[in-house]
Amino acid sequence: MTLHEAQERVDRWIKTYGVRYFSELTNMAVLTEEVGEVARIMARRYGEQSEKLSDRDKVLADELADVLWVLICIANQTGVDLTEALESNFAKKTMRDVHRHHENEKLTPKSK
Repeated sequence: MTLHEAQERVDRWIKTYGVRYFSELTNMAVLTEEVGEVARIMARRYGEQSEKLSDRDKVLADELADVLWVLICIANQTGVDLTEALESNFAKKTMRDVHRHHENEKLTPKSK
C-alpha cells in the first residue's frame, strides 16, 4: 500500500465506521498517547527498564500502526499529502546531510 492509498483507506474507514474525524487537537492528544505506548514498549523491551507482566502482551507493530493511523488522520484533516511531504523531506535531508553524517566522528567506526 502506498502512502496515498493509506490516506484514502483511512478516510474511507473514518467515514464508514468512525462517523467523523476527531478534531485536530484531539487527534494530536491521541498521537501523543500512542507515541507514549511505543516509548513504553521500547524502554521496557529494548531498554533498561523491566517489563511488567501486563506489558508482555503488547505488540510493537500494532502500536506503531496506531501511531501511523493517527498521523494519517491528522494529515487528512490538514490537507497534507504524505507522499509529497515525505519526498520533500528526503530532498531536504539529502541536501543538508550529504556529508554531515559521514564526517561525524561519533558515527564512524573506530580503527583498532
